[in-house]
Amino acid sequence: MTFKLLLALAVAITGWWLWQGPKKVHTSGKRPQGPPPPVPQPADQLAALTLLGLDARASDADIRAAHRRLLLAVHPDHGGSSDLAQRVNAARDTLLKRQD
Repeated sequence: MTFKLLLALAVAITGWWLWQGPKKVHTSGKRPQGPPPPVPQPADQLAALTLLGLDARASDADIRAAHRRLLLAVHPDHGGSSDLAQRVNAARDTLLKRQD
């Protein structure tokens, strides 16, 4: 009776293990993370316009207004990201042709 019970338990555990598969071991010691969320890089004018939410006919005043509006939303002092604030500033500089 005990032997049959142990055999049934061993078969059940083996079946469960085969169904689940072996545990994956991460060699880096860190939890795997997905890629960062895509944020357009203002490397050219089209990406800068997309980041600021403008079209190609935007004037300098429109660019400054969109920059100010967006920067108030993403500024680190207001709970935003410093990386995103830098990208917004770079987009403005790209569109206004300023290189500081």
